[in-house]
Amino acid sequence: MHIELSVIIVNYNGYKYLKDCFDSLNQQLKDISFEIIVIDNASSDASCAFIKTHYPEIKLIESKDNLGFGKGNNEAVKQAAGNYLLLINNDTVVLDLLLPVFEMLKTNPEIGAATIKMLDGNRNYATSVGNFPNPANMFKMQKMQQAGLEIQADHFSKKSYEADWLSGSFIAMPKKVYQEIRGFDEDYFLYVEDVDFSKRIADKGYKRIFLPGQSYIHYVGFNKSKNPMLVKGYQLYISKHFSGLKKMIMQAALFANHMVKKTKSSLKLD
Repeated sequence: MHIELSVIIVNYNGYKYLKDCFDSLNQQLKDISFEIIVIDNASSDASCAFIKTHYPEIKLIESKDNLGFGKGNNEAVKQAAGNYLLLINNDTVVLDLLLPVFEMLKTNPEIGAATIKMLDGNRNYATSVGNFPNPANMFKMQKMQQAGLEIQADHFSKKSYEADWLSGSFIAMPKKVYQEIRGFDEDYFLYVEDVDFSKRIADKGYKRIFLPGQSYIHYVGFNKSKNPMLVKGYQLYISKHFSGLKKMIMQAALFANHMVKKTKSSLKLD
């Protein structure tokens, strides 16, 4: 059977999410010939045994080390048979048929990557796209997700919207685009690799789009305890995508953001 789509999942101790994730993919991709590839980043839970026992059709790659998100994806994509990819987190449940997403990719070669509407674990709307870093949103990172009034308000008048960056929890794309940008930058271990990934897609002239007609649940998401990793990720992003005076301004804005957060945390104001 010819495989059209390769679903790529990086797993690390995600056993409790896997059944719901796999079952939703099997349901919502039923009109597409697909394979699921899971790369396990040296989990200490029952993830690998569960996959082998209950989903033997899934291609499982067992890494001896935790490779991180970006490198994990890169290793899995090397074994992908499909011409299209779906990069999706293990803690997700797809709620709608995904055929329209891939039909749009097939008929619009100028699109390099697409994502859909994200809901949190309580099924509340959460933004899954944002603006590329600049001095204003680097100082106040909430502004990075202000990608337009309709997207912020969860009120959509169009079938698709262009965006700067797409959340790494769900990215659909042609494999040739992934290969053209050489996948994820492996210097990032976790966080901000999706912003960098989207930036390099943009630098090749491809559009990144948000499709609100389909949706998925993303259970875990970001929490404030991961702020140091987020800052580290943006430090790396700034070093790679800025130079000269702009780089100094961005570094100053990020430092100010970090100090404000640190002060609020020590005073228990957040």
